[in-house]
Amino acid sequence: MKAAVLHEVNKPLVIEDVSVPNPGPREVLIRTRVAGLCHSDLHFMEGLYPHPLPAVLGHESAGVVEKVGSDVTYVKPGDHVVTCLSVFCGTCDNCTTGRTVLCTDTTVKMLPGASNRLSWARSEKLNQFLNLSSFAEQMLVHENAIVKIRKDMPLELAALIGCGVITGYGAVVNTAKVTAGETVAVIGCGGVGMAAINGAAIAGAGRIIAIDTNPVKLQLATKLGATDVVDPRNGDVVQQVRELTSGGVQHSFEVLGRKETAEQAFAMLAAGGTATIVGMIPFGQKIELHGFDFLRERKIQGSSMGSNHFRVDMPRLVEFYMRGKLHLEDWISAKLKLSEINEGFAAMKAGKTVRSVIMFDA
Repeated sequence: MKAAVLHEVNKPLVIEDVSVPNPGPREVLIRTRVAGLCHSDLHFMEGLYPHPLPAVLGHESAGVVEKVGSDVTYVKPGDHVVTCLSVFCGTCDNCTTGRTVLCTDTTVKMLPGASNRLSWARSEKLNQFLNLSSFAEQMLVHENAIVKIRKDMPLELAALIGCGVITGYGAVVNTAKVTAGETVAVIGCGGVGMAAINGAAIAGAGRIIAIDTNPVKLQLATKLGATDVVDPRNGDVVQQVRELTSGGVQHSFEVLGRKETAEQAFAMLAAGGTATIVGMIPFGQKIELHGFDFLRERKIQGSSMGSNHFRVDMPRLVEFYMRGKLHLEDWISAKLKLSEINEGFAAMKAGKTVRSVIMFDA
């Protein structure tokens, strides 16, 4: 099969011939139909986060089950599925207390470099990425890395749910637990930011402030539920938000993964507010906060993949789409072939897209 391989950081992905074995116990072989280009992939491509190389990247995807290994009871060939990097064991302390996204069983949620699911003609090991490796025509994954979805859900839209949507929506609904009438600010209107805005609207937030420098993205944000927009080029972001809300927001969400915007997210909070950091701040980088601000019970927290329970959350998101509450069609900026993947990431880096997807049947 064909796959996009990262050989070195800051180098283009290379289309290579690779192989996967037949599924072993509790493994599922999937024919990849769609894979989204996520900014998290770009972090690894640029070396901002470490990962053993060479590797087949990609982690936001949807496809059709081709084969199942022994002991698999959850899916059968022909089922439509969405993948999720939050693979879980179901038996560790975190799983059994309801925090499957933080599963600690490394025999199921394997650490980088541990998997032997990919091979090629070269002598060096080819690494699987985040237990998935979606930039390939097939994926071999643990059965607890997928969720079944209804077959009338378009797969190019379902793929978005596998990372971008669940991350943004989940940060609002699961991590921060935004309730009806609360005020929300979202810093960054890419795919994850749009999901946070749409999720805040579904949750019933009273005021939703979208923050970005791209006027096209801000316009889309208003369609997805933003009540106000803020352009950082028009002045101090924190001051603009404080003026709009007469003192600050109850919830802020940082989805860009930058030191300065994480600090802004905390600074724009009202007394008792919570800042949720969703973006991947570069590995090893620290943020600085004013200690005095904590005296008014302001909080800052992280969110991993939207604190998801993906086998519950993702089917619900599909239903939201089917009922017109989740506006996924507006997110797709480009549909690409696998051979065009580097052009897709270049467009992402230039801020020209919300989400591009690789269509494997194109």
